[in-house]
Amino acid sequence: MPKKKITEGEGCFTTSIYKDCRMKTGWQVKPIFQLNLHKKDLKILEAVQKTWGVGKIYKHGQDSFMYRVSSLKNLRVITNHFDNYPLITQKLADYLLFKQCIDLIQKKLHLTEKGLLTLVGIKSVLNWGLSEKFKETFPNPLRDSP
Repeated sequence: MPKKKITEGEGCFTTSIYKDCRMKTGWQVKPIFQLNLHKKDLKILEAVQKTWGVGKIYKHGQDSFMYRVSSLKNLRVITNHFDNYPLITQKLADYLLFKQCIDLIQKKLHLTEKGLLTLVGIKSVLNWGLSEKFKETFPNPLRDSP
């Protein structure tokens, strides 16, 4: 199964950061790996899910499906794969930043203000960067992070 080639074009490594009053910092942090494909390619996502043995498939819009992995335990399967079979495009940089996020979360640093700002700084250069609303909350994440 050519997961690396699929990921180069249709994969996304991201970290979701959203308000959550239950958290010490007031923010929840969740690393996410996902593949988005047209509904005609659903069998490919099912094969990826079966091969890795982790993740879920969701309907994503009218004509597409998303394979998604977000638990730290299951993300180990994903990171082990891409450590053994490295990406070769800009996705490699995104992947390495994503791994940094996972490492910070595993060390529970996301539960501190300093760690949260570090994660926001990483998120600001990962994939699409920060949304306008998020930038209002964290106007200078790279300068503010350690």
